[in-house]
Amino acid sequence: MLNWSTNRNSEPADAAEIGSVVPPQAFDLNKPTQPKPRIALALGGGAARGWAHIGVLRALDEAGVEISMIAGTSIGALVGGCYLAGKLDELEEFARSLTMRRIAGLLDFAIGSGGLFGGMRLNNRMREHLVGINIEDMSRPFVAVATEINTGHEVWIHSGSLMTGIRASYALPGIFEPVRCNGRTLMDGALVNPVPVSVCRAYEQPLVVAVNLHYDLYGRSAVVKHTASEQAVEMPSADRRMQPRESRIGMTTVMVQAFNIIQDRISRARLAGDPPDLSLQPKLGDIGLSEFHRAGEAIDRGYQEAKAKLVEIKRMQVVLSA
Repeated sequence: MLNWSTNRNSEPADAAEIGSVVPPQAFDLNKPTQPKPRIALALGGGAARGWAHIGVLRALDEAGVEISMIAGTSIGALVGGCYLAGKLDELEEFARSLTMRRIAGLLDFAIGSGGLFGGMRLNNRMREHLVGINIEDMSRPFVAVATEINTGHEVWIHSGSLMTGIRASYALPGIFEPVRCNGRTLMDGALVNPVPVSVCRAYEQPLVVAVNLHYDLYGRSAVVKHTASEQAVEMPSADRRMQPRESRIGMTTVMVQAFNIIQDRISRARLAGDPPDLSLQPKLGDIGLSEFHRAGEAIDRGYQEAKAKLVEIKRMQVVLSA
């Protein structure tokens, strides 16, 4: 593991409004100035790709970029919540230790419960580190985004049990059992707000950086005119079995791809209407949603993407504090 240092204890600095845009050549980014404003992070959903958030946070800490708040959806809520609770080291150690066999050991089938897996074994691991931690007691604001099943409402969990909030935010439909909390049945927030920039804006954060894990999965959406062939409507089961294995589409693949498309399209629409000041977009297209055992690759790519954007982040801080 890389030896990253952390600095999380500085107090927030006041931020002045931006009066004009100063050309980059006018800055000396290393010149001592008044304290730079901290940034708000919107950590997006993406299942296994979300381990990249760990690398992003490591790079920001290493560079001394201070964080004012975190809004997280799905695995973004898991990583962001663990970071603000001071448990990022434990989460990274857990992520890097995962193998396909260990992942299988954490899943408990719960047919008929609203998801394929009850998640209790995973919850027990979380409880070891997060039990008793309340969101409102952490040093900086944290919001986990979830979706209410019965109404479709976007739910912002801003107080109460950190572990329950995280569980609700990553309760992927059809995979993990929904979380019932205070009269509401909650599931994955990526259904309504995959990259929660709007949450940071609602908290009046002057500088918002988003981490979008889906930007390279699909190109720009297109409308394709297509002629339906009658022969393609239905395939006899015997012929289906004769198909090459790599061309068959299973139920899990269909669910995962459908969720990918939903997140991608909703993200594009939400971010177009409420864009961040800067987007970090790690290249993760080859990492599948369920490939949690590839945590090392995802973490390293998140770290590299954040390192590449540090100059832009510091430039924005200088403009804001000018």
